[in-house]
Amino acid sequence: MRCVLIASTAAELLFYWADAAFLRRLRPPAATAAQDPALEDSLNTLFAPLIISCTALLEKLSDTYTCFRAEHGQHLHVLHMFGDCLYIAVNGDGTENEDDLRRTLFVLRRLVEAHCGLVMLDAHLIRKELRPADSERRERTWSLLRGLLETYIRLREEDQSFAVEAVERLTHPQLCEQCIEFLERQVVQHINSSPERGGDEVGHAFLLVHTKLLAFYSSRNASSIRPADLLTLILLVQDLYPSQSADEELSPQPVAEKVLPHGPKRSESIPMSSSSSHGATEKESDDQDTDDQSVPEVYYTPEPSPGRQSTGSESWSESLELVGDGDADAADVQMAEDLLQTLGPLLPEASNPRRIFLEASLRDGSCLLLPHTMHCLALWPGIFLVLLTKGPTSHVAITLHQLLDGFLVLEKKLEEGQEVGAPRAHPFLAELRQRMDKFVKKLSGQDVQLQNAWVEFKNKIFSRSEAGSNLELLQVLGTVKRQLCSVYRQLFLTPTSHSLSQGLRDRAQKLMREKLLDWRDFLLVKSRRNITMVSYLSMWPG
Repeated sequence: MRCVLIASTAAELLFYWADAAFLRRLRPPAATAAQDPALEDSLNTLFAPLIISCTALLEKLSDTYTCFRAEHGQHLHVLHMFGDCLYIAVNGDGTENEDDLRRTLFVLRRLVEAHCGLVMLDAHLIRKELRPADSERRERTWSLLRGLLETYIRLREEDQSFAVEAVERLTHPQLCEQCIEFLERQVVQHINSSPERGGDEVGHAFLLVHTKLLAFYSSRNASSIRPADLLTLILLVQDLYPSQSADEELSPQPVAEKVLPHGPKRSESIPMSSSSSHGATEKESDDQDTDDQSVPEVYYTPEPSPGRQSTGSESWSESLELVGDGDADAADVQMAEDLLQTLGPLLPEASNPRRIFLEASLRDGSCLLLPHTMHCLALWPGIFLVLLTKGPTSHVAITLHQLLDGFLVLEKKLEEGQEVGAPRAHPFLAELRQRMDKFVKKLSGQDVQLQNAWVEFKNKIFSRSEAGSNLELLQVLGTVKRQLCSVYRQLFLTPTSHSLSQGLRDRAQKLMREKLLDWRDFLLVKSRRNITMVSYLSMWPG
């Protein structure tokens, strides 16, 4: 029996998730989904005393309880304050301890941050995002977070990478090198040079086999992706396309066998050097671990499907039709084309693309949340190509983040009672003022509320005649922060038309399928059973 919820300091319910056992305790079994308002009232009644007492302790003592067990020791409660929102997790069946519940709260907070960005800094705006006035939009928002939370709970129980919170790689040096080169030349470079990209630029592209990372490529001017953010992206992919059973993933196998009319052959081993590898393959092979030190690990390449060569050198403009190589007749080529058509519509189109906020490190060492657009292209069940793009207004997000950071530092000094009116005592004030004046000027009067709030703040803090107290400065500073977050929300959280065209996505998906067609079954088996394909390869090649 579990429940997770987010509440404001005013004891208003912003989000909740509960399993079936917990819901049965709150409402009779005959209750329907139409009685959700009554369910919210029950949750408010149940948790309001807890929320109010926690908030009162914070106001009076600047401290509060973070974990307690209810009477008779059946229900464990874990609380954590993130900004102005209180996160609460409850477990009543003993299946989770305090650390498990706290991890769930931190994951939920990261998911909210990934979808709301810097809006989390303002209590009023984050309330609008998590609990919109429109009931349909609220249900969509809550359904999204509930689905992600349920996916995380499932993966934490079933998947090793989420159990230990680490990215697991699918290691095959030669294939990884070929995929990285393919992503660079045939996907990222071609999309970024295409006029159909709509102002977006692909910064990162990677391949996933279930929850395991096969290949990852980042462009030169792209910021780095933290492992925690990569796990978040994997979680989003798994929520869009839940993993199927191994039998369902390999269902087209009877058709695939018809493509090889001459019977199976032993595949040749891959040479561990390449002219285009720039030494990367040699370095990877040196670091490669083996299960048995007495028998060196050898990787094999499956025979390419008849009628084409899987070199990965196709360009966007070249035809992708299969051409016979002399050994296969017209019927065999037709079988291969039928196979591609069969594998094409295996997965429905999920809710793509999706706006996501990821932490990025700049050259000066600062870390900030940058808006990205995630395009998840399902190649087959269990194998995905993910593209992360940045829009033409990404530089505005950097400016807003730097301004908000400056105001947070100033707010902390005011709360500590420091006098911040003298620019000489606090040099950062002059820089903050210069940046803010420049930003407001660039808006050219488009946001009058921000301009008015900034003028009022300058009069209070920089004017000798109208210098305000710290309490007045904190109030005006809070207004400036809210207006900056509002600009951020208008730019990056409202629906936007900036996205890669469907044609570019379809081409990338089709080329990647062509590249990995011969490796599909091997990758799916390798991701499920992490074994070295050496002992029985002669019996089951490919």
